[in-house]
Amino acid sequence: MRASRLARTLQYGALAVYMVFLGFPLVWMLSTSFKPPREMVEIHPTLIPHNPTLDNYVAAFTEQELGRAALNSLQVSLSSAVLTVLVALPAAYALARFKTKLGTAALGWVLLSQLFPFVLLVIPLFLILRQVDLVNTHAGLILVYVVWALPFALWMLQGFVRNIPRELEEAAAVDGATRLQVLRRVVAPLLAPGVVATSLFAFISAWNEFFFALVLLKSPDLATLPVTLARFVGVEGIARLGPLAAGSLLATIPSLIFFAFLQRRLTSGSLAGAVKG
Repeated sequence: MRASRLARTLQYGALAVYMVFLGFPLVWMLSTSFKPPREMVEIHPTLIPHNPTLDNYVAAFTEQELGRAALNSLQVSLSSAVLTVLVALPAAYALARFKTKLGTAALGWVLLSQLFPFVLLVIPLFLILRQVDLVNTHAGLILVYVVWALPFALWMLQGFVRNIPRELEEAAAVDGATRLQVLRRVVAPLLAPGVVATSLFAFISAWNEFFFALVLLKSPDLATLPVTLARFVGVEGIARLGPLAAGSLLATIPSLIFFAFLQRRLTSGSLAGAVKG
């Protein structure tokens, strides 16, 4: 009994240390965002600012139009997440339920495509988008994000589909349900956690992506949040830490809100639709 309590205490202690390790950069960024310039260069930095100020947030919004960049990123990220799920969901169901050599080859290609680096793909993608006049547009950037996120989303969703027992679909078919009704009333509720996880992956990938947005978007009015934040770093690599910390902190809020809004769905659909009613 004592050994069990000791093991549990050690587990909770290790978890607490890990949470502090993960959370400290966010706490330090929050502290830096409220510090005046003089406190940022002190020899002995402090976690709590002596003279907190909002000047860094004002500078972040007025100098680089952070609000417009955030709206651009939100539009691009939400569109990419929705389109990725809409394309990946039926394809994942087909790959998981219908065993063919083509499906096996497709899954192999999905895994292989994840090995390609960004630099190898950006030039062909740029040339293709230029041919269809989608360079320097949000539509072209969304298309790139969907293509980039689709292989992993497809792999993730087909794993969720495989975990749904075929017996549930067969039982619904015996009860007289059509294929469309089976998909809508049985499969779709059980896939809710997978859809949520895939949406989070696609959204966060697009929200944090920098390289494609930098190459494909030339107009400042279309710039996304990562590109705009990079402008707080000068050509000599000297960053304005205050506005950069304030902007980076604000950039994390939509991801946290999106996750908080959808995290309940991660488990709510685990048993929904499994019972005839």
